[in-house]
Amino acid sequence: MGTQIGTIMAETLPSGAAKLAENHPPIWAAYQQLGAACAEAGPLDARTLRLVKLAVAVGQASEGAVHSHTRRALSEGLTKDEILHVALLAIPSMGLAKAVAAMTWIGDILDA
Repeated sequence: MGTQIGTIMAETLPSGAAKLAENHPPIWAAYQQLGAACAEAGPLDARTLRLVKLAVAVGQASEGAVHSHTRRALSEGLTKDEILHVALLAIPSMGLAKAVAAMTWIGDILDA
């Protein structure tokens, strides 16, 4: 079993985040509180929040964040089609190559 850090088990975090959480619990707790405050600041429902967070990760071209938000989306009941739609929406604004990269990262998790 992993180390409990805030509301997330350290073993479920990507390696870099897990190290930060384990080595600096107060910073990790503050980071989680910030995320919760941002999520609660507006009217979006949980499904929409997850899709937005995935879209931001895609826009940042962050493979680790795309992996993380894809895993979380699946665990929260979003469908593969909903998740992949985020990458398709990136084509006009980010370009085909970056959107395909995001689809590949999403596929890493969907196909696992």
